[in-house]
Formats: sequence, structure tokens, C-alpha cells
Amino acid sequence: MHIHYLQHVDFEGPGYIRTWAEQNGHSLIGTHLYKEESLPQPDNINALVVMGGPMGVYYEQQHSWLNDEKEFIASCINKQKKVLGICLGAQLIADLLGAEVSAMDHNEIGWFPLKWSDEARNHPTFSFLPGQQQVLHWHGDMFEIPNQAVPMGSSKACTRQGFFIPNHILGLQFHLEMTREGLANLIEHSDGELQEGPFIQQPNEMLNSDLFTKNHETMGNILDNFLLNNAE
Repeated sequence: MHIHYLQHVDFEGPGYIRTWAEQNGHSLIGTHLYKEESLPQPDNINALVVMGGPMGVYYEQQHSWLNDEKEFIASCINKQKKVLGICLGAQLIADLLGAEVSAMDHNEIGWFPLKWSDEARNHPTFSFLPGQQQVLHWHGDMFEIPNQAVPMGSSKACTRQGFFIPNHILGLQFHLEMTREGLANLIEHSDGELQEGPFIQQPNEMLNSDLFTKNHETMGNILDNFLLNNAE
């Protein structure tokens, strides 16, 4: 499978997704949008992964490449490629599908419980999901659930944590792909986001977690069941 990813900043890459691709013999090539690299032709890829980033969905004036990125994601959706969005990536997909993206009451940064929805767990693609698990969050915006999408889950700080449109589109607000090294890079570039707040953990607490492996297992199962199911 030819998987392409879109990266918005140099410190937030595909993380465990790269490990999964290498272990399973899939090609994984990226466009680093912040370097103004060229986008591929949608027909030359099987799946698209849109990564996170500190900018917002509507920051076209600050990041002119956002316009081209949105057109590319829309083209991949229209051609029914597998499209997975993580954090900002999920927000971009939601926006393209006509769902509102807006600021949350409180930023959510750290390891907090996620309740997987019954609708997701009852779908054959995600029947392996537990009722609840601790996942890594790092976001201050939240999307509405697009029309005809299955809601994936919720947390205390964020009631809309993901959506799924069978069998081609998946948006996840949280970071199952994040490695310890990737989180350290994110913390280094946090730009003052780690202030006191009801849903903000401090760096040592986040980095010393033993939950990375479990999150990677879930990410691997999602990639197996979503990306590979009925893939072109």
C-alpha cells in the first residue's frame, strides 16, 4: 500500500505510523507543507494521513499552503481514498465536510480518559476497541461531527473526539501515534501552552507515562482495520 502523509511542522511527524508501515511492508512518503514541498497526484496513492499541528483550520493568511492542502484532501476524499486525520488533520477533514471547528472552553493536553462510543465499538471496523482507555491529547479546538458520520468517542473536556464515515474517512482528535521522543519535541515547541488548567498535565507527568505502548497497539489495530479494509 502507498500511504502519503501531510506534515505541518517539523516537530510533529507520523510517529508510530511509520513503525507500523515499515513492519508491514507499506510505503510511507510525506509532504512537508511548511517547506512548501509539492503534493502528489491523488491517483498515485492509496491512503492519506493528515498529521497535527499548532495552527488552526482557518489560518490561511499565516500559512498559504493550507489552501492547496485543503484542495488535495478534498480530492482524495472525492476519489474515495482512505483518509485518516489526526488532531489538526481531523479538524481539516471535518471542515471540508461542512462541520464547524471552534475553540474549546479549556485546552486538553496530557493523558486523559477517552470513552469510545458504542456506535464505533458496534461497527465491525472497530469491534476491538475497549470501552475506555487513556490516550494522549494536545488540542484547543474541537469539531462538530460531520453529517452521516459515526461519532468515535468523547472525553470530559471534549465531547467530540472523532468521527468515521464508512469506509474511507476517519478523524481522531487525539494522538495514538505519538512516541515518547515525539512528545518531547512537542513539549519543547509548546510555546507557553502548558499553563495551569483543569485538563493540562505538566511535561514530566506526560513523558513518564507507561501508556505509549498500549496506545501504539490501538493505533496499529486501527490502521490494520481501517486502512487495509477494502483498500484499493
